Amino acid sequence: MKWRLSISTRCHSWTVIADFFVSYIFQFSNPIPTPENFLTSFVSSPVTTMAQPQQRPIANRPISFLNRNGLFLLLLALLVFLGVYLPLSESPLFMFQNRTSSSSSPSFVVSDWRDYSLAQAAKFVAKNGTVIVCAVSYPFLPFLNNWLISISRQKHHEKVLVIAEDYALLYKVNEKWPGHAVLIPPALDPKAAHHFGSQGFYNLTSRRPQHLLDILELGYNVMYNDVDMVWLQDPFKYLQGGHDVYFMDDMTTIKPLNYSHGLPPSRNGVTYVCSCMIFLRCTSGAKLLLKKWVEEIRAQPWSNTEAKKPHDQPAFNRALHKTTHQVDVYLLPQSAFPSGGLYFKNKKWVNETNGKHVIVHNNYIVGYNQKLKRFQDFGLWLVDDFSHESPLEKLELVQEQNTEEKKQKGRGRKQTENRGQKQNIL
Repeated sequence: MKWRLSISTRCHSWTVIADFFVSYIFQFSNPIPTPENFLTSFVSSPVTTMAQPQQRPIANRPISFLNRNGLFLLLLALLVFLGVYLPLSESPLFMFQNRTSSSSSPSFVVSDWRDYSLAQAAKFVAKNGTVIVCAVSYPFLPFLNNWLISISRQKHHEKVLVIAEDYALLYKVNEKWPGHAVLIPPALDPKAAHHFGSQGFYNLTSRRPQHLLDILELGYNVMYNDVDMVWLQDPFKYLQGGHDVYFMDDMTTIKPLNYSHGLPPSRNGVTYVCSCMIFLRCTSGAKLLLKKWVEEIRAQPWSNTEAKKPHDQPAFNRALHKTTHQVDVYLLPQSAFPSGGLYFKNKKWVNETNGKHVIVHNNYIVGYNQKLKRFQDFGLWLVDDFSHESPLEKLELVQEQNTEEKKQKGRGRKQTENRGQKQNIL
């Protein structure tokens, strides 16, 4: 709306200017006098002036484009063309806007967001060489909005890049917030199950390390967050030093305040570092870790057995162990970056660490509605009352259950019906 209003205002201004100059030119269309004949005409008597032959009407005078007036008309026509026609045709010449504005859009015309590349998107949103990234599908749009509100309160929302996993989300975000969403093909089915442990969830998370590696290869530092997180403070003050990778522990065991910030000790030979909040500097060490992470995921294909339902986090922990002493890692303080299993389930610890919490992760719970209700219960569901603080503004909440939950309830109803039928037969 603001862009259309700008075009209308600009066109009106140029039209007024054009009318003024055309009137001026036709009123004074005599050849521009030289100093000599100007003085001669100035000192000539009225009688002499009146004795001169009557001049031809202005409308009948031929206008030569070789004299000064003609050249001036050509220049004026060019200015009118640039000021009126090009804005209406949305020429790139008039698309350079102030990138510091929250309503700015990319400095190029994107006729179809399908053609918007990761390189273009990262360049547009990056601030101070850093991009904040999430990867999300359309059903979780309300959680994305909730996350964005918390980031906007810390004044870091302008560097957010949403990696849309389907075209529905790509178009919705860029409609509301142009340039801040990109899709890296292939697109996922927005109706597919993204329930933890499902194949849809695996397809979603297994692409994450390659996305992050691609951004590092473009020369940017990158912070990744899941959208079931809420920022309570600015996390960047905890990213001091020149470490390659920063991450949070996913354990619920309470750590002493002076614990080591290196790779945490393993449990049965495996660490339990969370892959849902990571900060990576554009270093060879960070790139090495991500390449190993990609390799570990490829070596762990999807399996639908109960004993093995893989996702990206075990592969991330294996990659950390296999690159030990090659990558400079930093474990963020637990009091500032707690897991959901600690923050939402240990009230005593929360009270003891009050004021230190920076990012809260709503994990250790499965299900869309369950996560939403927990946020609401703890006063962390912001979209109902503070949607005006989000760059996406107010959205229609997607309250539908995901496909996996519907299937489970459907199976439950069918089993109940079958039992009822058997009882009736008996």
